[in-house]
Amino acid sequence: MSSTDATRSDIKPAATINRREAIGVLGALGAAATTSNTVAAESSAGGLVTRPRVCGTMSGAKAAVSALCNEGVRCVFGIPGAQSNEFWDEMKSRGLNYLLVTNEFSASIMADGAARATGNVGVFNVVPGPGVTNALTGIGEALIDSVPIVGLVTDVQRGPGSRAFQVHSLAAAELLRPVTKGVLKVEHQREIPDKIHQAFRLARSGEPGPVAVIVPFNLFTESWEFDATMPEPAARPFDEKAYRQAVDLLADPCHRVGIYAGAGCANASQSLSKVAEVLQAPVATSVSGKGCIPDSHPLAVGWGYGEQGTRAAEFAFKEVDLVLAIGVKYSEVSTANYSIPHHWPIIHVDAEPKNLGRNVYATVKVQADAGQFLDRLVVDSDRIRRVPNSGLFDRIRHNRDVDLCENTTIRIRCGVDPMTLYMKLREILAQDDLLFVDVTASVHWASEGYKVEAPRRYFVPADNQSMGWAIPASLGAKQVRPDRRVVSVVGDGCFLMSGLELSTANRAGLPVKFFVINDGAYHYMQMLQQPAYRRTTATELAPLDYAALAKGFGLEYNEIRSNDDLDGGIRRALASSRPVLTNVVASYEGREVRWLNAVKQSYLTRLSTQKKVRMATRIGVRTLNPSHEND
Repeated sequence: MSSTDATRSDIKPAATINRREAIGVLGALGAAATTSNTVAAESSAGGLVTRPRVCGTMSGAKAAVSALCNEGVRCVFGIPGAQSNEFWDEMKSRGLNYLLVTNEFSASIMADGAARATGNVGVFNVVPGPGVTNALTGIGEALIDSVPIVGLVTDVQRGPGSRAFQVHSLAAAELLRPVTKGVLKVEHQREIPDKIHQAFRLARSGEPGPVAVIVPFNLFTESWEFDATMPEPAARPFDEKAYRQAVDLLADPCHRVGIYAGAGCANASQSLSKVAEVLQAPVATSVSGKGCIPDSHPLAVGWGYGEQGTRAAEFAFKEVDLVLAIGVKYSEVSTANYSIPHHWPIIHVDAEPKNLGRNVYATVKVQADAGQFLDRLVVDSDRIRRVPNSGLFDRIRHNRDVDLCENTTIRIRCGVDPMTLYMKLREILAQDDLLFVDVTASVHWASEGYKVEAPRRYFVPADNQSMGWAIPASLGAKQVRPDRRVVSVVGDGCFLMSGLELSTANRAGLPVKFFVINDGAYHYMQMLQQPAYRRTTATELAPLDYAALAKGFGLEYNEIRSNDDLDGGIRRALASSRPVLTNVVASYEGREVRWLNAVKQSYLTRLSTQKKVRMATRIGVRTLNPSHEND
């Protein structure tokens, strides 16, 4: 396959506009050209609305592409195969952008990255069998991190008369159900557009997440007289009784309120800030919620509100007795092994009722969309308003300054200090640039020190912690946001898991800047193993020639070996109009990881006496008789 066939992004734009901007324009025009049929229908709120539809005699593949265009899909990520060639050929015919990936692992993750960067549903296509199994990791990340993606899975022929032992005939639906919100199986070609529209509706509704649509390949070639209308969005439930209980609690001026905001607040940043100001409440976020309130806002205290997060958040919430948790889950990662400080009362607001009161006891549980809840609080501001608290603002400012001083102090000099890398990136990058950080030991430093001024600017695989995620996710984001500069930071271990995707960056002309923190080890595991076992096992990596790799992939190569070269090295990478691989020769020795310290403390307090004795004995013996068996 030629590079032109591999991605619709190679369409030549007019000379008067930027190439990547033209891609987005052409994709939008292509989508519009395929969805000219609309229908007037009555909305649940009353009145007539115009909704796109798929109508006329066409193949199942053409109906599928038309439905995707109706949904405003900007790109489909994947690899064509024997069961999906009809679908891919139709995407080319209809002008729907697609991007060839190197492994289906990356297809679902690119859809995830695209969804996080835009707030829209990301889409990927895989074949059955190994296509599905390869994609499961990315689908699982989207499920646990609440990211809306739709996987169009082409299947073998099923039903009466189908042959036994077809290639790729693993049971796709059974594989996909545990890692999706739902699996929709198409039994007849007439169902294709409706099932696709249902999948998008389900992916967006309640707590967002992944949905799979399974289409036997033979249905793509079958024709039908279609007449399918895109349904209206699902109604957003709102627990009015619980809302009133929450307002009654918030109206009590004796309560000192703190707000804990998650990714569910991404579309309600302004309302979140207004509510915080009305309540005079410090706002801490989850890692996924970074940017939901600008980090420069005088009430923003950073991520987390225990010993695992920023100092500003920890100290601010020591003065809080009522926590208003909105659009956030108290997950293991965000709470550092469930070591979140105790508060009473807690109001927990989430669109998914199963999340309410999980891991912490909630006094009031409000099933509601975060944005809808915050908008209502803005309307009810007079009932919950507090007098301005200048002392609170001063204390927050002081503690943020303490954090900033610590984060900007170079602690590691034998190689690059990773925290200094993130602080320098924050200094140089524009506020609307996108930063993707992988599962490295330094990701917690990034979450502490890298300040974000708006939602959808900072991204990590928060709760499934899929190593290798950041490279494909950043490419997916760049493909659908050509107007934004995109930077990806990965560890050298994470690089081994998805580094081949750099070839996609070159082929598709996606100028992502890749920074590899290279210390020659799975240092995250070393930090966990060394204190408990006094040695490390299976953590050391073979040295790589990154310059040769960059040349082989067709990328520009850059290298940073010291803190003194960070400013120049970052600027060298950003100055290029092409994708760049930067080898950051780093060390982790010399700076504490607050999150890791909190996790260790939480883990130790939960150990039984017997297990503590066994651990202490092992540590004592190996300390007296040190072993050099690290590998």
